[in-house]
Amino acid sequence: MARFLIVEARFYDHLNDMLIAGARAALKEAGHKVEVLTVPGALEVPGAIALASESGEYDGYVALGVVIRGETYHFEIVAGESARGIMALTMDGLAIGNGILTTENEAQAIYRADPAQANKGAGAARAAMALLALREKYA
Repeated sequence: MARFLIVEARFYDHLNDMLIAGARAALKEAGHKVEVLTVPGALEVPGAIALASESGEYDGYVALGVVIRGETYHFEIVAGESARGIMALTMDGLAIGNGILTTENEAQAIYRADPAQANKGAGAARAAMALLALREKYA
């Protein structure tokens, strides 16, 4: 049994609730322990994972959140930089599943977040579990 930390960028409550439900169910179904940490936005997710990793308490991480395109360039910065930060941590050996949705509109986000539809929260949890298994295999 491994310990996973879900780090969620709490901006769209109803969408995050669906993502967390999917991720939590996938991790618990696999027999893992789960905790949730909330940060203000997607840009804070990589930093929070980096800080939490220093504790040595967690075996893997699931990054969750929703970034919906707006009328400014801010969408590109948030989407790109949060993904870049998560990828950098993954390349450093952390097992992270990236479930930060980047969509054009809320309808796309609902479809992807909903456990009864695309269930991207569970997908991110499965990715984290797969990376943890690879890390253990090659340790």
